[in-house]
Amino acid sequence: MKIGGLMKLTLLDYPTKVACTVFTPHCNFRCPFCHNASLVIEGDELMSEEDFFEFLNSRRKILDGVCVSGGEPTINSDIREFIKRIKELGLCVKLDTNGSNPEVLKSLIDDGLIDYVAMDIKNSPDKYALTCGCSDMLDRVRKSVDILMQGNIDFEFRTTVTAELHTDKDFHEIGNWISGAKKYYLQSFKDSGDILSTGNSAATEGDMKRFLSIVKKYIPDARLRDIDT
Repeated sequence: MKIGGLMKLTLLDYPTKVACTVFTPHCNFRCPFCHNASLVIEGDELMSEEDFFEFLNSRRKILDGVCVSGGEPTINSDIREFIKRIKELGLCVKLDTNGSNPEVLKSLIDDGLIDYVAMDIKNSPDKYALTCGCSDMLDRVRKSVDILMQGNIDFEFRTTVTAELHTDKDFHEIGNWISGAKKYYLQSFKDSGDILSTGNSAATEGDMKRFLSIVKKYIPDARLRDIDT
């Protein structure tokens, strides 16, 4: 497994867990607001797999879990064995995914290799291709939504909001699509300095709160991240 980065400690990425976050390189989406552009496109290996597991072994008494993020982890052929090695250390695993590989997602869930899933909902169905930067992915994303909604694994949906790509209408359509989900978070776009495309900006705090009020009609426990409500 190629490893493109490591956050050695996080109290935010994995709810209720003291965790680290490991980043796998490359992605099959090209979201214009992506804040890890160099990781997605160049995909340089910054750490060997063996060095990563040496780190995990040294922190087993501190860490509860590992967040496997990207890029898009499920496009890596080694993802199953990589996660299996983490689980063998007695650690919980959270997977961050764009939902483009429902077969891989289902296999990891069915075999008990992941404990929590955070899946991106990029936009309303009509604007999915525009927002994820590629076509022919919506059906696969829908299958992943169904797998999570109909299964027993703990999960959350989340949307990164930009002023240019998201409207009230989009959030009515998203809310209707994932109605019944237990957890849905809206998080505003932030310019990391490593953005895939120019021309993106954050939604205002007022817009974010209005979008939240819309989705709460469908998902009562929907929340904002990084903004006080």
